[in-house]
Amino acid sequence: MISRNRIAVVLLLSMVPLSNRLLLSQESAQQSPAADQSPAQIDQQIDLMRKDIQSQKRQVIAANMKLTDKEAEQFWPIFDQYNGELIKINDKKYAAIKEFAKSYDTLADDQAERLTNDILGVDQSVAQLRLKYVPILRKVLSGKKTALFIQLDRRLVMMIDLQISAAIPLVPQ
Repeated sequence: MISRNRIAVVLLLSMVPLSNRLLLSQESAQQSPAADQSPAQIDQQIDLMRKDIQSQKRQVIAANMKLTDKEAEQFWPIFDQYNGELIKINDKKYAAIKEFAKSYDTLADDQAERLTNDILGVDQSVAQLRLKYVPILRKVLSGKKTALFIQLDRRLVMMIDLQISAAIPLVPQ
C-alpha cells in the first residue's frame, strides 16, 4: 500500500512540477506575460501542457483506483466521455487565460470583469459536470470508488490550477 501511494505521489508531482514562480515576489509576478513570450508561445505552452496533463491524468487515476477487469471495462469509456466534456469546459478557461495574457498591458475594467465571470463560470460548470457524472459512475463503481475518482479529479484540477495561477501575474490596478 505504501509503495502504491508513493507511486501516486511521484506521478502527481511529476505531472505538475511547481515552478519557482511560486516563490517570486509580487513585483516580479506582476510583470506582463507578453514581456517574456509572444502570444503564439503562450498558446503553444498551454497546448503542450494540456496534452501532457491528459496523458498523465489517466496514469494517476489508474494507479490509484483498484478497478476490477469488469469495472475497468465499464469505467474507462465513461472516463473518456467525462474527460472530453471537461476539456470542452476548460477550453473556456484557457481562452480567458490567453486573452488576459494578450491584453495584460491594456486590460480594461469591463474586460477584467468579463474574464472574471468567465473563469467563475468554468468553476461552476466543472462542479455541475461532476454532479452529472456521480450517478453515471455509480452504476459501474461502488460509492467509495466513485468518491475516490471525484476526489482524484478534484485534486488533479487543483494542482493544475495552482501551477497556472502561479504563472499568471495579478491583474494590474
